[in-house]
Amino acid sequence: MIQHFQFQSMYENKKLPGWTFSFFYKGTKYNGSYHKDGTIEWKEEHPPVSDEEMIKKQIHELMLYHVYE
Repeated sequence: MIQHFQFQSMYENKKLPGWTFSFFYKGTKYNGSYHKDGTIEWKEEHPPVSDEEMIKKQIHELMLYHVYE
Protein backbone atom coordinates (compact mmCIF):
# COMPACT_ATOMS: atom_id res chain seq x y z
CA MET A 1 0.00 0.00 0.00
CA ILE A 2 1.26 3.47 -0.81
CA GLN A 3 1.80 5.93 2.03
CA HIS A 4 2.06 9.71 2.42
CA PHE A 5 0.46 10.44 -0.94
CA GLN A 6 0.75 14.11 -1.93
CA PHE A 7 -0.20 15.93 -5.11
CA GLN A 8 -0.27 19.44 -6.51
CA SER A 9 -1.27 21.14 -9.71
CA MET A 10 1.38 21.48 -12.42
CA TYR A 11 0.06 24.93 -13.29
CA GLU A 12 -0.58 28.22 -11.52
CA ASN A 13 -4.10 28.16 -12.97
CA LYS A 14 -5.33 25.25 -10.88
CA LYS A 15 -8.30 24.74 -13.21
CA LEU A 16 -5.97 23.28 -15.87
CA PRO A 17 -5.66 19.50 -15.57
CA GLY A 18 -2.30 17.96 -14.75
CA TRP A 19 -0.74 17.15 -11.38
CA THR A 20 2.53 16.06 -9.88
CA PHE A 21 2.49 13.52 -7.08
CA SER A 22 4.76 11.73 -4.65
CA PHE A 23 4.38 8.85 -2.22
CA PHE A 24 6.31 6.17 -0.39
CA TYR A 25 6.05 2.47 -1.15
CA LYS A 26 8.06 -0.10 0.80
CA GLY A 27 10.36 2.63 2.10
CA THR A 28 11.14 4.14 -1.32
CA LYS A 29 9.91 7.55 -2.46
CA TYR A 30 8.36 7.77 -5.94
CA ASN A 31 7.48 10.87 -7.97
CA GLY A 32 5.47 11.27 -11.11
CA SER A 33 2.97 13.22 -13.14
CA TYR A 34 -0.72 12.47 -13.53
CA HIS A 35 -2.13 13.73 -16.82
CA LYS A 36 -5.73 14.66 -17.65
CA ASP A 37 -6.24 11.43 -19.62
CA GLY A 38 -5.19 9.34 -16.60
CA THR A 39 -1.72 8.45 -17.83
CA ILE A 40 1.02 8.30 -15.25
CA GLU A 41 4.55 9.39 -16.07
CA TRP A 42 7.20 8.32 -13.56
CA LYS A 43 10.15 10.56 -12.75
CA GLU A 44 13.52 9.13 -11.65
CA GLU A 45 12.48 5.98 -9.80
CA HIS A 46 9.95 3.45 -11.13
CA PRO A 47 8.04 1.09 -8.83
CA PRO A 48 8.75 -2.63 -9.14
CA VAL A 49 7.19 -4.07 -12.30
CA SER A 50 5.39 -6.71 -10.23
CA ASP A 51 3.59 -3.98 -8.21
CA GLU A 52 3.20 -1.24 -10.83
CA GLU A 53 -0.38 -2.02 -11.92
CA MET A 54 -1.60 -2.20 -8.32
CA ILE A 55 0.13 1.12 -7.54
CA LYS A 56 -1.34 2.79 -10.63
CA LYS A 57 -4.81 1.65 -9.59
CA GLN A 58 -4.33 3.16 -6.12
CA ILE A 59 -3.12 6.44 -7.64
CA HIS A 60 -6.16 6.60 -9.95
CA GLU A 61 -8.48 6.03 -6.98
CA LEU A 62 -6.76 8.72 -4.89
CA MET A 63 -6.84 11.23 -7.75
CA LEU A 64 -10.52 10.54 -8.40
CA TYR A 65 -11.26 11.08 -4.73
CA HIS A 66 -9.17 14.22 -4.19
CA VAL A 67 -9.39 16.01 -7.54
CA TYR A 68 -12.61 15.02 -9.25
CA GLU A 69 -15.01 15.05 -6.26
